[in-house]
Amino acid sequence: MKKIVILTGAGVSAESGLKTFRDYNGLWENYKIEDVATPEAFIKNPALVLSFYNERRRQMKSAEPNEAHYNLARLEDRYNVSIITQNIDDLHEKAGSTNVLHLHGELNKAESSKNPRLIYNLNHNDIAIGDYCEEGHQLRPHVVWFGEAVPNMEKALRITAEADIFVIIGTSLEVYPAASLAHYPPPHCIKFLIDPNTPMIRDENDFTIIKEKASKGTSLLANQYLLNE
Repeated sequence: MKKIVILTGAGVSAESGLKTFRDYNGLWENYKIEDVATPEAFIKNPALVLSFYNERRRQMKSAEPNEAHYNLARLEDRYNVSIITQNIDDLHEKAGSTNVLHLHGELNKAESSKNPRLIYNLNHNDIAIGDYCEEGHQLRPHVVWFGEAVPNMEKALRITAEADIFVIIGTSLEVYPAASLAHYPPPHCIKFLIDPNTPMIRDENDFTIIKEKASKGTSLLANQYLLNE
């Protein structure tokens, strides 16, 4: 069974109504990156940061997967599929994908502000000031903020290096280190890029480019290239 590795970004979740900083020139629901998505922001105003992510979590709970999420989940009928996502929502899982690696964390989890190895499922509940880990430290969202390391990056590189087919969907390829995954598929790998605004990538000529939004683009990918093999 061939191995497909799929890197997804904000463009996949956008059609489900979930917005990100990249949609609005550094604003996310009218908040600046430096106010809600950095370690310094959490130190300065933890109540604001928790409130921001609590609201995003409520939005995520009511959001439904779109056609792109379902198209990717259906590929598991024919392929060994690994999804590496920059998104912190759970829409891939809701659609039925079973092998999802979240590069930038998961909104529906909390972690200790002092010991990042202590991670807790939230079941879509809020995090409040005074919610502590078992070691007595304030909980924070289990997301990778700007300026923080990406713990799952090494695993993502290993997965990408094993791909027979590599697909990039809905990402600007401007956020590193995630964007560097575009350069790690092995030489034999067949590569696709789905985005209405083609990102600039070093080896663009090696990619079959589908200039469509995620839902339509994944339908074309499946029907024209993958499911007819």
